[in-house]
Amino acid sequence: MKVVTLGEMMMRLTPPGYSRFEQANTFDVNFGGAEANVAAALAIWGDETFFVSKVPSHEIGQAAVNSLRALGVETCFVLRGGERLGIYYAERGVDLRGGKVIYDRNKSAFSLSDANEYDWEKIFDRADWFHITGITPALGEKAQELAFMACKEAKNRNIKVSFDVNYRSKLWEMAEAKDVMEKLLCYTDVCIVNENQAHELFGVSGEKAIQEFAKKYCLNQVAFTYRRTKDARHNKIWGMLYLEGKVVKSREYDMEMTDRIGGGDAFSAGLIYALGHGYEAQKAIDFAEAASCLKHSVEGDVCLVSIDEIEKVCKGQGYGINR
Repeated sequence: MKVVTLGEMMMRLTPPGYSRFEQANTFDVNFGGAEANVAAALAIWGDETFFVSKVPSHEIGQAAVNSLRALGVETCFVLRGGERLGIYYAERGVDLRGGKVIYDRNKSAFSLSDANEYDWEKIFDRADWFHITGITPALGEKAQELAFMACKEAKNRNIKVSFDVNYRSKLWEMAEAKDVMEKLLCYTDVCIVNENQAHELFGVSGEKAIQEFAKKYCLNQVAFTYRRTKDARHNKIWGMLYLEGKVVKSREYDMEMTDRIGGGDAFSAGLIYALGHGYEAQKAIDFAEAASCLKHSVEGDVCLVSIDEIEKVCKGQGYGINR
């Protein structure tokens, strides 16, 4: 399966251990971004993945690209230019102190790129699937134009489109986000959203929320993710999938997390992989949620786990030592 994702690649700076920003004399460095994380996971699982973006034509931009290449992601459609790579600072939470993210991505190369810079004919040649998130249109007017252009080009070629709502309140206001996202849902085949955002953005809640969301936006495939927080490191997560009128639920996972960032992207990647490879509904939601659970055990943005590990967790066999 050939999968195309579009989004911003960023440098992540994390204080060592559980240090606060004010305590940090050094930062751990890695690269990531929602759509890049999805592309990386799918590449690890054997799919042909292409990441579309723009980074500055200097060594830091190249380092970001290299991090994806090392995982098997095709980067031939990553443009070069602009002045800066987006940065975000991530402080790990512990006990009753939650994690914290500070963005420094204003006027990044990607956010200022023009939709007409991209060769859509080549980008979508032979593509089976296109994935985007609500983070991209949150980056400004040009990024919104780019998101809509990409979705239109994909739909014109009958390519399946998945859209992870991924609302970020630090990037834009809820009213604008709702307006833009509802328009993007018109191009969407598979929508992924967490229960809180379904309620806050789209006014859907309750026992049959996923069915109501699917009906409201004329969608045949919708995934809801759920999270209950005990403290900064201990969460319970599960997912539900609405697939052409049928609703299935994954098993629930009580987790002690190493790194929360990227868990939603791992879920998206798992769902894309499962649906793209013909898994039936129950197996698809189980695979996606197990991928998300395992990602929480891995430092960094990317879900560095194998299909075999995911399938073992699905079966309740993912514990102990592999000998």
